[in-house]
Amino acid sequence: MNTNRTIEPPTEDEVMAVLRGVIDPELGSNIVELGMAKGATVSPDGVVRVKIALTTAGCPLRAQIQRDTKARIESLPGVESVEIDWTELTAEEKAATMSVARKNVADSAPETAIPATARVLAIASGKGGVGKSSVTVNLAAALARTGYRVGIIDADIWGFSVPRMLGLDGRLEAETSDGAERPTIAPHSLPIGEGRLDVVSMGFLVEDEESALLWRGLMLNRAVQHFLEDVAWDDDLDYVLIDMPPGTGDVAMGLARMLPRAELIVVTTPATGAQKVAARAVTMARKSYLRVAGVIENMSAFVAPDGTAYPLFGEGGGRALAELSGVPLIGSIPLEPSVSAGGDDGAPVALSGGPAAEAFDEIAELIATEIAPPVEMEGCTARLLNLAEQALDAYDVAKSAAG
Repeated sequence: MNTNRTIEPPTEDEVMAVLRGVIDPELGSNIVELGMAKGATVSPDGVVRVKIALTTAGCPLRAQIQRDTKARIESLPGVESVEIDWTELTAEEKAATMSVARKNVADSAPETAIPATARVLAIASGKGGVGKSSVTVNLAAALARTGYRVGIIDADIWGFSVPRMLGLDGRLEAETSDGAERPTIAPHSLPIGEGRLDVVSMGFLVEDEESALLWRGLMLNRAVQHFLEDVAWDDDLDYVLIDMPPGTGDVAMGLARMLPRAELIVVTTPATGAQKVAARAVTMARKSYLRVAGVIENMSAFVAPDGTAYPLFGEGGGRALAELSGVPLIGSIPLEPSVSAGGDDGAPVALSGGPAAEAFDEIAELIATEIAPPVEMEGCTARLLNLAEQALDAYDVAKSAAG
């Protein structure tokens, strides 16, 4: 505090400038950039009044923000006292604040080998046993059949099952390209319909599927990091689907840090208990500033040969979770023996017929058209840069050939 009244008080712009040094400790950005600092007024006698909007009125970090705000403003010459008017962000303002926070996290994220133009969908669940891996594989197959190029990362390091579900085996091979600093891992590739699947999994690195991995968090995160950084992912990928481990543990949090542009699709069953647990995955994603794209309800009902549906695991869990989370219910997958049989035989049910295959086709179409449409080449800076680089390369080749 400065009590010398011969000094002129600061301007409102100067007050707002020092508030850029006040960092929301949860969001990691300053309160001006986040839209939380709503303005400042300065009276001739040096009293500064600022208006700050919190994400929630009862924010436990309010005291810290208050201390930092007062300390910053009181450091300005001519300030007699600081008063703070507290308010709460509206729903629209919260969305804008989260968008800024996500962008800042993304801008500081480490580089990965996944092309910038690929939509990254993390298929998650609050608990095991809800068919998350099955949904990942069949959704990827449905997208590929319609012509999309899809990468699959089996990030369920302990419970890997993607290789078996796709009928793939064989070790992953490392390749060393000319001028490369280190070898890269070549994913297993599987043509499907008009498209293609490129797959990496811990299952391709162990001796057999029964091998147990006694790994803790640091090693798990390192394995996922290798899949993100050291795999030779093609630049033409439209989607990357990540089969997440169940729950909200180390891998989920690590992925949010390493790949903040990922979007979460949460899988649950109709049971209320599963829906309540799945809500934790939504909470984890939003605390990590990941977009939650929607909910898929698996095992929604058993469909008898005559078409009669029997809700063996209850009803409404997927819709309840979607409404609670404020996201769309992307689709419901019926309980059908062919889903499990296809996974055991390496023949995804999405590539056959029946109610489950139709449901996966509908979900894939909805994702590709509304929920997470692929990035168009003409509108993406990254692809424009790729085209420019290709043009320059072609020019260099032509110039060399011309002598």
